[in-house]
Amino acid sequence: MKVVILAGGVGTRLSEETDVRPKPMVEIGHRPILWHIMKHYSYYGFDDFVICVGYKGEQIKRYFTEAASTVNDFTVDFATGAIEHHRSNVPPWRVTVVDTGLDSQTAGRLMKVRDHLGDEPFMMTYGDGVANVDLRSLADFHRDHGKLATVTAVHPRARFGQLRLDGNVVERFDEKPQMDEGWINGGYFVLEPKIFEYIPGDVDWAREPLEKLASDGQLVANRHEGFWQCMDMLRDKLLLESLWDSGSPPWRVWES
Repeated sequence: MKVVILAGGVGTRLSEETDVRPKPMVEIGHRPILWHIMKHYSYYGFDDFVICVGYKGEQIKRYFTEAASTVNDFTVDFATGAIEHHRSNVPPWRVTVVDTGLDSQTAGRLMKVRDHLGDEPFMMTYGDGVANVDLRSLADFHRDHGKLATVTAVHPRARFGQLRLDGNVVERFDEKPQMDEGWINGGYFVLEPKIFEYIPGDVDWAREPLEKLASDGQLVANRHEGFWQCMDMLRDKLLLESLWDSGSPPWRVWES
């Protein structure tokens, strides 16, 4: 099952970082957040990626084209110019990088990689967030429910502390708790090829296509109660950095 990662947006709310790089290349623990996402999928055996790039996409292309020489050990024959690569600690990834345009909407980007996906179900997520979703269970959930689309529903972490009041008395204070109710689209989709019939053109995937799939009864939600965090703003990046620096970031399901 291939994995599509939407990595083409501008990321204006993280302009402190994205003025000089695309958001998926913003680093957490000296690695692009895109690498963290791919390591997560790879842990569950999903190693075939299609990356939809746009804004400053040449940096993502360069990252992958240079990876073989920077990660692998190699021997250079100066007489012939031949380079022999030796396997090192490299992931078993196959990566297709597609320039899907600077101003394309998310569903438009997906349409532009359709030819790379074949006729099999595929996964899709956003290139700016991490989670500890059990991706194998997610794939099983999708297969068992037999619908065209599965979305991972998450409880986002609240941005402000929460007061529980009894009249004027504060019964309890929760510093940035998980939301008590209300599920949101957390990405981590599993999709059937027929979803392309629900994309009328260059539109936002989270609007017309998902709304129509839901109205037709073809969208199911896999509830994820575990960790999930997007990286919309600088404070989100700093949170993820602090979690990584703690030594036990909750999204690092892999060992090394």
